[in-house]
Amino acid sequence: MSLLIDGIGELFTADDEGTVHYDAALVIEDGKIAWVGHRLNRPAADEYLDLDNRAVIPGFVDSHAHLVFAGDRSGEFDARMRGEPYDGGGIRTTVTATRQASDERLRENCARLTAEMLRQGTTTVEIKSGYGLTVEDEARSLRIAREFTAETTYLGAHTVPSGTDPDEYTALAAGPMLDACAPHAKWADVFCERGAFDGDQARAVLTASAKAGLGLRVHANQLTEGPGVKLAVEVGAASADHCTHLTGADVDALANSSTVATLLPGAEFSTRSPYPDARRLLDAGARVALATDCNPGSSYTSSMAFCIALAVREMGMTPAEALEAATAGGADALRRTDVGRIAVGARADLVVLDAPSFVHLAYRPGTPLTHAVVHGGSVVSSSAAKSSAAKSSAE
Repeated sequence: MSLLIDGIGELFTADDEGTVHYDAALVIEDGKIAWVGHRLNRPAADEYLDLDNRAVIPGFVDSHAHLVFAGDRSGEFDARMRGEPYDGGGIRTTVTATRQASDERLRENCARLTAEMLRQGTTTVEIKSGYGLTVEDEARSLRIAREFTAETTYLGAHTVPSGTDPDEYTALAAGPMLDACAPHAKWADVFCERGAFDGDQARAVLTASAKAGLGLRVHANQLTEGPGVKLAVEVGAASADHCTHLTGADVDALANSSTVATLLPGAEFSTRSPYPDARRLLDAGARVALATDCNPGSSYTSSMAFCIALAVREMGMTPAEALEAATAGGADALRRTDVGRIAVGARADLVVLDAPSFVHLAYRPGTPLTHAVVHGGSVVSSSAAKSSAAKSSAE
C-alpha cells in the first residue's frame, strides 16, 4: 500500500545539509520513502493525504537520553535556581531511587517518557543506563531500555558509587559489569569529567567495551576543559557529548575526525551553565548534533523543539543548522543513514508541523506545533485525525 502526501508547503529533507523544497510531495511505501519531488510530478498512489500547505521535517533523532530511572529531583533544580552551583553530584540521588524501584516502575517511567517524545516528533531515541551502578541494576536497566529502542548504551561508568574506590569500580565497569551488560547494549559511554572518571579510567572502560563489540560514546568536557574530547577522537567514538568547555585543540580534533559533537543545551538551561559554542564548531567544520539529555537531574526535558530554540537563541546556530543537527546530525551520532533524513530509501519518519515553515520551531518556542507524527510509515500521533484523513487517490 502506497501513500502520496501532497500539499506540503515546505519540506526540510536534511539530505544535503538541510535542503528545503517548496510545493513538494512524497510517497511512502512499505514503511519507507519511495519518492520525493515537486508536486507537479507526483506519481499515483493507493492513498492520498493533503497537508494544506503545512511544513514537513524528518522525525527528530535524540541521540542522548537517560530514561531508565526513578525518583524526582525538582528540589535540586529549585536550589540551582536559587543560586546553588551544579557539580554533578545529584546522580547518586537518582541511583538510590532507581535501585529501590521495581522493574515495573522503571518500565512505566520509560514508557511515559518515550511516548512523550514521540508525540513531540522524536522517532528515534538513544537510551542509556547509568543509574544502577551495580552489575545487576545496570543489566536490568539495559534490558528495560531495549524494550523501547535498539539504541541502548551501557553507562556503568557514570559516576563512582559512594564509598567505592575509583580504580576498583573502574575495573568492575570494564570487567564483570560490562560482561553482564554487553548483550543488551549497542553502545558504551563514559562520563570523563572531574568527580567522575579521569582519562586513564575512561580509556580502560572504552577499550574493554570496544573489545566486547560495542560502539563508543563519551560524556566529554561538560564541566571543565579536560581529556574527554581528545579521548573520544582517539578511540574513534561516534560522539563526544556536551562539549561545553573546549580548547582550540579540542575543536580541531573534532573537525578532523568522524566523531560528532553532540550538544545538549537543555543541560545548560537547567544548570545555568555557559552554553556550548556551536558556531565555533560549525565554522571549524565539525559535525554537530543536538539532543535533549533527558534526565531527572540536569535536563528534564523531552522536547527536541525546545533544544532547537535554545541552540538558535544561545549557541549561534541558524534555524536550519539547528534542525539539521536535531535530525541528520543525531543520526550521524548514532551512525545511522536510514533515519534523520527525508530521502528515497530512508525510513518514513516524518513530523508535520502546524506551521508553514520549520523556522517556527525557534520562532515560536514552547508552542505545540506537532500536527502529526509518522513513524515507519504509520501515523502514530496526530492532531490531524479529526480534520484530515487519508483517502483513495483519484489522481
